[in-house]
Amino acid sequence: MSSLTLLETSRLVLSGWRNDQLDDLVRLHGEPLVARYLDADGQPWSREKAQARLAIWGDNFARHRMGKLRVTRKSDGVFVGRAGFGLFGAKEEPEIGYALLPEYHGQGYATEAASGLRDWIFRETDWDYFLGFADVRNTASLAVLQRIGMEKTHVGVIDDQACQFHIMRKQAA
Repeated sequence: MSSLTLLETSRLVLSGWRNDQLDDLVRLHGEPLVARYLDADGQPWSREKAQARLAIWGDNFARHRMGKLRVTRKSDGVFVGRAGFGLFGAKEEPEIGYALLPEYHGQGYATEAASGLRDWIFRETDWDYFLGFADVRNTASLAVLQRIGMEKTHVGVIDDQACQFHIMRKQAA
């Protein structure tokens, strides 16, 4: 995946990852506060796991023009986290996700990135819906899904984690 900018919001730039930015992903997902809800074991990612995810996101981006993107602050280029769409399940449905470094929690960046991604997917792709889910204990992430207008659907289990699922449907013009 290149560092091509996919989306800009008022404060953020969302772009593809480059291999030389692996350290930022390791720092993000190596942070216990970030890792606790992302996998069933809640363990920080190893460098190898982060590298494997970059490869998956790069493939998703190349095949579907979507993936988990690098998020930087527009004003100074500081790395804030990642946000974007993964492909969920056998049907490879778009699934929104985001994770920010703890020092950027509570500043509205996740909601801003998710709102921008919501608008982008309906404007730039043929998808007329996308999914979102978070661990039922992750109240901050669930609040972001609600703030961008997603509708709760059900609680399901993913890798031994109870997750609240949401859906966002494209509004008819």
